[in-house]
Amino acid sequence: MPLPYLHDAFLLTTAAARQMFAAAAAEPIFDWHCHLSPKEIFENETPRDITQLWLSGDHYKWRAMRGCGCAERLVTGDARGDEKFAAWAGCQPKLIGNPLLHWAGLELRRFFGVEEPLNAGSAARIFSVCNKQIAGGGFTPRELIRRSNVAALCTTDDPADSLEYHAALAKEALGFRVLPAFRPDRALAIEQPGFLPWLKSLEARCGAAIGSFAALRAALSERMEVFAALGCVASDHGFAKPPFAPADVDTLERIFAARLADEALTPLQAEQYQTALLLFLGERYAAHGWAMELHIGPMRNNNTRAFQSIGADAGYDSMDDAPVAQALSRLLDALDARGALPKTILFNLNPKDGYVLGTMLGNFQGGGIPGRLQYGPAWWFLDHIDGMREQLRTLGNLGALGTFVGMVTDSRSFLSYPRHEYFRRIFCGLCGEWVEQGLYPDDAQALEGLARDVAFRNAAAYFSRTKHEG
Repeated sequence: MPLPYLHDAFLLTTAAARQMFAAAAAEPIFDWHCHLSPKEIFENETPRDITQLWLSGDHYKWRAMRGCGCAERLVTGDARGDEKFAAWAGCQPKLIGNPLLHWAGLELRRFFGVEEPLNAGSAARIFSVCNKQIAGGGFTPRELIRRSNVAALCTTDDPADSLEYHAALAKEALGFRVLPAFRPDRALAIEQPGFLPWLKSLEARCGAAIGSFAALRAALSERMEVFAALGCVASDHGFAKPPFAPADVDTLERIFAARLADEALTPLQAEQYQTALLLFLGERYAAHGWAMELHIGPMRNNNTRAFQSIGADAGYDSMDDAPVAQALSRLLDALDARGALPKTILFNLNPKDGYVLGTMLGNFQGGGIPGRLQYGPAWWFLDHIDGMREQLRTLGNLGALGTFVGMVTDSRSFLSYPRHEYFRRIFCGLCGEWVEQGLYPDDAQALEGLARDVAFRNAAAYFSRTKHEG
């Protein structure tokens, strides 16, 4: 007989798993990588309706809606809120096997108490029920964060950002911490058309001209001090493959000067610049005690027509398949040789790289920090049951799973926190299976400790700003 949909023991098929999950569920959330807006958290406005709260800016849902045949006006266009919601609801029955189906069900249950499956037939009814609750209060960003038992969250912020909302939030008694994370992707993208305009924005923020590579490094160092003062504990980088092409100082200054003159750079010149800047940044992260997140493998903005009409982060990205092992090893080793390798979290988007990253960790562990190098949680296109179980199995096979810093939402939505529950259920379910198979002792105290550690405690300890020594 089929089990009820999303029942209490969802994904927990053993007694050990259920015991572990009870311990994990009691822990708060440290959401150390998300894309929530500090401005929205500061302004703390009640959303207009469930569509604005749930569908706005969510390229995961947009991508699925296009695949289900929804017209673009119902995805990112000017359709009414109820029309967009109905279109999304109509997609749900088609998403069997997709985590979006489970996330939607968990979010409706946890925030709105709606247990009825979402589909075309229930759309109008659920739209009304949710909107009545939103109008009644309790759905501002801060209230949703508190209801989700979030202890801290890290947003992603450009070095040229003012951080004014972080500064304002730091003065308030929120009951949770909102921390900036340093994301200098635009500083590294020297070959992109937007580099020079971005550089102007950094000059304006720092109040000084940036006419050399040395001046850029000084400006970024200055901004890092501002981030640090506001509690920053992490940096974040994303690239198709890690760069590694060393160059001397004179070469780097010539490259920078050529780009300032709006000259096109060769791929080698771009990689030389990126390598030097990333090595410099890594040293500064180590000095601050920050963790360095490296998200490896996305191929972005594949659809030119869509990029020109809608923009970036609209659901037109996919996996790259570039080789990553050699450059990543040399990059980490170069930092380690300088005694300046920060705590580092490696994410792969292409599953082919899982064992590459999983084995790379062991080359650079040490310094008295448990899991100093981390194999990051299943990310983006791997953020589903199979992907999470594979990431956990890989880390379990190759490293110390008990030191893992756990899950992130990686989301722009304030309703995304049930993704942590989803991960915790998958983690506890997998561990419970290992106990059932005799692969781990049926030790309640040890299992509950693992559950609490991976759910929250490891991340809380890891993202303290302890500086690496040696």
